[in-house]
Amino acid sequence: MTAKRSAMILAGGEARRVNGREKYLFSYQGCSFISRLVTTFEGLVDEIVIVAKNKKQTEHFAGLPEIVRCTWDTQPGLGPIGGISAGLNEIKGELVFISACDMPTIHKPIVQYLFENIEGYDAIIPEWENTDLEPLHAVYRVSALREYIGKHESLSLRDMVNTLNTKRIAPEMFRTVDPDLESFRNVNTLEELLAMGPEAAYQEKHPEK
Repeated sequence: MTAKRSAMILAGGEARRVNGREKYLFSYQGCSFISRLVTTFEGLVDEIVIVAKNKKQTEHFAGLPEIVRCTWDTQPGLGPIGGISAGLNEIKGELVFISACDMPTIHKPIVQYLFENIEGYDAIIPEWENTDLEPLHAVYRVSALREYIGKHESLSLRDMVNTLNTKRIAPEMFRTVDPDLESFRNVNTLEELLAMGPEAAYQEKHPEK
């Protein structure tokens, strides 16, 4: 039987490099980043959990498809680990793909591959030749994540990956379905947003309803 799959989108960062703007409101090709991610994950997972910065921020995600649920970071200031911990309290799946909200061009076939090839590992994570990891573009076994966060105090995602029984794969292998490896693009600054071209913009409104 196929393990129940979930997706977790971390949307509660401080966004210091974009002057506090909400990066999930950035848009590309006429669609907000958050809606693009939801569309990517639909059909691949049984549920999508968005982890917001606080309870008020969850109101921004009203009107998204029924597959989406929201929670918020109850331990602010801990970075992605805090968001993941909050999301795990809501997740019902056995496997979870975790992403940040600033990755608008994640490719569905790559997510599918990660789910299908985790095998008996705790995680399957793309790793570049210089050993840089993509921990927010990876699939994890939910039980292993819960056990790790319950026992460890480190806030480092690399520490988490190195502690788990992790399967590492080279992003280069995905060029057949994603020639420019756009799936791994993350937009940290307004300059990076504008560099995506004329179809990228910051919209002063909530995600599509």
